[in-house]
Amino acid sequence: MFLTRILLKKVKSKRVMVQMESVISGHTFNKIRERLGDKLEVVRFDPYIQQESVYKEKKKVRSV
Repeated sequence: MFLTRILLKKVKSKRVMVQMESVISGHTFNKIRERLGDKLEVVRFDPYIQQESVYKEKKKVRSV
């Protein structure tokens, strides 16, 4: 067993990929945000309803 493996911790990434979901239609897409930042809320074009819609962060997908 190597001593360096015990001393070195695995470094967490600074960013995470999150899934954004439309409040109106349920359309989803992925976006990257800072790990320590607040949950995202964005206004973006929704192709299902052909209008702009509010997207809220649904869940964390993975670390980036």
